[in-house]
Amino acid sequence: MSSISAHTPLMQQYLRMKAEHPGTLLLCRMGDFYELFYDDAEKAARLLDITLTRRGQSAGEPVIMAGVPAQALDGYLAKLVKLGESAAICEQIGDPAQAKGLVERRVVRVVTPGTLTEQTLLDDKRDAILLAIAPPKTARGEWGLAWMALTGGGLTLAQCEAAALPDWLARIAPAEVLWPQHQSLPNEPRWPHTTERPEWHFDAALGLRKLCAQLQVAHLDGFGAQALGAAHAAAAALLTYAEQTQGGTLPLLADLRVERAEHSLRLDAVARRNLEILQPLRGEDSPTLLSHLDSCQTAAGSRLLRDWLQAPPRDANVARARHAALQALIDGDLAALRGSLRGMADLERIAARIALKQAKPRELSALRDGLQRLPALRRQAAAFERCALLQTIDAQLDLPPEPAALLQRAIAAEPALNLRDGGVIAADFDAELDELRAIDTDCGSFLMELEQRERARTGIANLRVQYNKVHGFFIEVTHGQTDKVPDDYRRRQTLKGAERYITPELKAFEDKALSAQDRALAREKVLFEGVIEALQPALADIRRAAQAVALLDTLAALAERASTFGWVCPEFVEAPGIDIVGGRHPVIESRVDRFIPNDCQLDEQRRLLILTGPNMGGKSTYMRQTALIALLAYLGS
Repeated sequence: MSSISAHTPLMQQYLRMKAEHPGTLLLCRMGDFYELFYDDAEKAARLLDITLTRRGQSAGEPVIMAGVPAQALDGYLAKLVKLGESAAICEQIGDPAQAKGLVERRVVRVVTPGTLTEQTLLDDKRDAILLAIAPPKTARGEWGLAWMALTGGGLTLAQCEAAALPDWLARIAPAEVLWPQHQSLPNEPRWPHTTERPEWHFDAALGLRKLCAQLQVAHLDGFGAQALGAAHAAAAALLTYAEQTQGGTLPLLADLRVERAEHSLRLDAVARRNLEILQPLRGEDSPTLLSHLDSCQTAAGSRLLRDWLQAPPRDANVARARHAALQALIDGDLAALRGSLRGMADLERIAARIALKQAKPRELSALRDGLQRLPALRRQAAAFERCALLQTIDAQLDLPPEPAALLQRAIAAEPALNLRDGGVIAADFDAELDELRAIDTDCGSFLMELEQRERARTGIANLRVQYNKVHGFFIEVTHGQTDKVPDDYRRRQTLKGAERYITPELKAFEDKALSAQDRALAREKVLFEGVIEALQPALADIRRAAQAVALLDTLAALAERASTFGWVCPEFVEAPGIDIVGGRHPVIESRVDRFIPNDCQLDEQRRLLILTGPNMGGKSTYMRQTALIALLAYLGS
């Protein structure tokens, strides 16, 4: 391609931004479209099945371009992400109407498989996980892992040996993996979408500083993470990449966790696949343990259940606490509670988008409606028999009233889909906005009222007050009546049969009216951004409430499954062993008319069972059933 200086100013602007985002499709906002140019245009035309055109010239060559409508952008982004592509979104920063020359543009965010925040691009029931992996510095060193969902607000660290890396990859199930440039990927794991990052981004000291700054602490001892140098290196790359894709500084982390292999049941990639925990062995529509258990009423509950299944805790006390909560729910009015959870807004993801300052009007109205439902939900939850887990939920649902009150006052009952369409801020929230809206709404009635007053004042019966786009507002008087025109009339235009005038009053109204709509939209933008800013201090409380709703929903779903299928509460004992009486495969049982229960007894004296029988006789079902029953016991079901 020719030197940048040989191109038109617009193409120079584009090429400079493209140089900053190599390997990424750059979509530039131009009016009502997002345009791609040159190689990006050709690639997008193939991937998205959009029209490729050549228009004008730059540096002596036709400009190859392709575009998508701005209002349909999310749909096209979803296709690109599904294909494993990344896209840089370049917006018009300046006002085209006021720009002198080229409109200022800037890349505001980069959309990649692991950094999705838009609700339209995300799976409601699954997080998009971004994972960074830092290879060891020495042959016997540990690998560092750091991962997060940008819509979750928390970050997790871990370290492992090379042999355990496939198991960790299966457990985390990332949408995107960050990997140092110039280093080879291990062959064994099945890697998802990988993105190479500069090696210097994987710096342990940088990671420690970034984590401390994000958590606003002097050290990570309180999180048990101070000595995890390899994980710090991964966190450095993770946070740097997240900042760059979101166009600036990230909101503060809400939580930092450290995971160790001994914290959860060991489930390698083969076991996960054979037990069909999350994915079926055959066919996308086949049932899995997750699909069988997931009767959650909220998307957040479904995501939490998936997380539990990904890493069932090894601590029996965690399982016992969940068992106690399930029993309390089963003994109470479980159906009414689940009915109250149905349709609850996704508070967690809305809070994340508010923190990133990317929330849309209807997300704020959904948050308002969700927060207003929390007191009643809390009263319902409090009616169940008390147990430790339900008491924790009760405390987390106790939110201060200010966020809901602000949203009630500020956001219209049914706001527009996009801020640029107006009608987002509620009436009576801001006097200036109300006045601007009144000007726009009452324009016709003002002109009629002014016309009547001027006819009475001048005695000109056929005087008319009118408006057109060329000359604005005017008072029209026929030539035979011009001698009656008052001194404060100023001639605006002379026609063949009439004169057009303007008065100071009409001029003042014109200045207001012609810009009222634009000014109202600008004022709404300022007010909306003010609401977003005012909600920032409340996000920690909102996130805690969101976690409580998800936990309550997940427990209620497991309680419903247990009640529906007649499952009993397991008992943990100190001695090693398994004692199952009348066990059934939880998934297969629901798919057949009749399932024959099976017992299983294993202890220190009986450590091995030999299964015999014909093909398709149920041997593998028996083994999987035993494993799933044990897994469900530790899950808390």
